[in-house]
Amino acid sequence: MAKKAPRRTAERILEVTLELFNRFGEPNVSTTLISAELSISPGNLYYHYPAKDELINTLFERYERSLGELLGAADDVRDVEDAWFFLHSLFELIWAYRFLYRDLNDLLSKNRLLETRFQGVLKSKTRAVRAILSGMSRSGAIDIDAREVEPTANCMVVLLTYWLSFEYVRDPRHALEPEHAEQALLRGAQHVLNLLAPHLEAGQRQHLMDLTGAYRHAD
Repeated sequence: MAKKAPRRTAERILEVTLELFNRFGEPNVSTTLISAELSISPGNLYYHYPAKDELINTLFERYERSLGELLGAADDVRDVEDAWFFLHSLFELIWAYRFLYRDLNDLLSKNRLLETRFQGVLKSKTRAVRAILSGMSRSGAIDIDAREVEPTANCMVVLLTYWLSFEYVRDPRHALEPEHAEQALLRGAQHVLNLLAPHLEAGQRQHLMDLTGAYRHAD
């Protein structure tokens, strides 16, 4: 059997950098640490990514592309079950690039590209949430006054953006470790969907309670 071709160094650098950023936080990871983890020279790292910001920006662009693909599915959300699955998928993606959210304010203050592009991320999330509200309203799953759509959407986006900060504060030593991911993702979906509870049709509200109950039992 022919041996698999070794992965390109540039790709390996990105994978290891993402893992280190997620584990320790971007401010605590130097290019020296990345090089040591990969067992390559700093010069080899700089050949592919001459500055740490280039690593950050490349990872962000990957996240941004994946996010755009996922948010397109918001148009298909019609009920609580759809919304739960969509939000869980969204939180999984956020978790995969959690260093961006863990260190968001610090990253935005230092990186002009992220400062401008993350504003686009917020707008895209807000459009997707509005699409969810619109689809669930048309299907009869929710009954929401038109005047409440914008503030409700904004509150949902705030939770989507700062949910990881809340998780971190409640358990700084363990919250962002991989073994705690599943419960954190479920809590995130629950937090966001609970904002819709007052607007849900009775059967949909009961279904949300059942989903929440199943999560609490698992927790």
